[in-house]
Amino acid sequence: MADAASQAGAAGAPAHPERAHASDWVAVAAGSLGALMATLDISITNSALPQIQGSVGATGTEGTWISTGYLMSEIVMIPLAAWLTRVFGLRNFLLTNAALFMAFSMICGASHSLQWMIIGRVGQGFTGGAMIPTAQTIIRTRLPRTQLAVGMTIFGLIVLLGPLLGPVLGGWLAENVSWKWCFFINLPVCLALVSLLMAGLPSSPPHWHEFINADWVGIVGLSIGLSSLTLVLEEGQREQWFESTEIVMFSAVALLGFVLIGISQFVAAKPIIRLSLLRNARYASVIVIVSAVGAAIYGISYLVPQFLSLISGYNAEQAGNIMLLSGAPAFLMMPVLPRLLNKVDFRLMVVGGLGFYIVSCFLDTGLTAQSTGHDFVWSQLLRGVGQMLAMMPLNQASMAAVSREDSADAAGLYNMARNLGGSMGLAVIGVVIDRRNAFHIATLRESVTANSLIGQERMAGGAATWLARTGDAAYAKMQALAQLAGQIQQQAAVMTFSETFYLLAIALLTCMPLALLLRRPAPQPGSPPSAGH
Repeated sequence: MADAASQAGAAGAPAHPERAHASDWVAVAAGSLGALMATLDISITNSALPQIQGSVGATGTEGTWISTGYLMSEIVMIPLAAWLTRVFGLRNFLLTNAALFMAFSMICGASHSLQWMIIGRVGQGFTGGAMIPTAQTIIRTRLPRTQLAVGMTIFGLIVLLGPLLGPVLGGWLAENVSWKWCFFINLPVCLALVSLLMAGLPSSPPHWHEFINADWVGIVGLSIGLSSLTLVLEEGQREQWFESTEIVMFSAVALLGFVLIGISQFVAAKPIIRLSLLRNARYASVIVIVSAVGAAIYGISYLVPQFLSLISGYNAEQAGNIMLLSGAPAFLMMPVLPRLLNKVDFRLMVVGGLGFYIVSCFLDTGLTAQSTGHDFVWSQLLRGVGQMLAMMPLNQASMAAVSREDSADAAGLYNMARNLGGSMGLAVIGVVIDRRNAFHIATLRESVTANSLIGQERMAGGAATWLARTGDAAYAKMQALAQLAGQIQQQAAVMTFSETFYLLAIALLTCMPLALLLRRPAPQPGSPPSAGH
């Protein structure tokens, strides 16, 4: 196919019978560095959000747009990356994105208003979103099949560690330097990325006919559909869902966008998003599993810091250090994982990875109001093992399930599914937490009344303690009531967190049978078993 040839040429994919050349590894390093920068910036502002909001004059609700703007534009760009690569050529496209990402980062760091901060974050998300699927495409097209496992392991490690390192790095910079360096730190990284891209990727001419003959119905539908859906998922719980006029309006726009995407599948010669790939049961199973794992990863990244902050009293940096524990197995397993990918059945690895993740969630269902970071050590380590065992084979299984010429479109859909699964997971978790927390508070208040024996004992004990401290009986009774109310809220929150971990475990458990549909490619004659197609 001509398109396949142009893609391979754009990626600089010569035939590699045995080993990759140095230029191939430079290209892989460039793609990986770009993906690291993009995934890191998803969460680097989370810990520094209070300082950023204060500097740009944003309220708590307005400040959420600093994160939402990035996610919304990134999730739109990811499936567009394959088409834009064909239009501009891989090298031109990535160099432009690196330069624009650097410029938007400088806008964010220099911002003194919320408007400019959101513009910068939207620009960051749009240009950064292109670097995630293109990194996967570079690995797929520049490495021989015998070395594909190494490249995919590097990519998978980066995608997993970026969101973990973001809050830790952002919190440290905000506390010890300035929140502005959460963005200025991208300057030297982008300069290094540009150097690697120029050294590792060959120049290729643009293909403007791809732009003129593009699936514009699908592009418009994708842009308005995914951006509106992400906004609904991110803001829905805060705005009371369909009680909000804005949420109803954006839901209607999202529906219109998906209708346009559906129409484009029938009227466009080359749909911008290849939903026909989902007719392949093996590829579709990968998409479902990675969506569920994405929901679990994003959900845990939200739940654990929330528990440590609200229940254990940890600050952002302390919570970040606990989150980093799940990254330790990734580094320890990195030397042996490519061998495992070449020798062990993908299905067994994915089932094992999901099993580790499920056990880690069940461990966290036993948390109490006295739990601290030490109680998360084993669950975080098991999660790290589970993520590596599940995500690495899924990365390769997504490529193995499709032909080489479809790899760029498949990579875009795969990465979009992971991020969209994360957004949907966070939305569901937000609903569960709000509703179950309210339920538990109401239940506890009904059982611990002024007429109940346990309520009288708690009130009497608390009042006696405060009376001994202050000598004021009325004040002591008020403090005892406040203390009891706080304990009720704390216990309700602990029960809610436990139920949420339980639900995540059940959701992952239901995905296990789909792992049986995963495809492992057949090796070439005379070559060892390979991890990619």
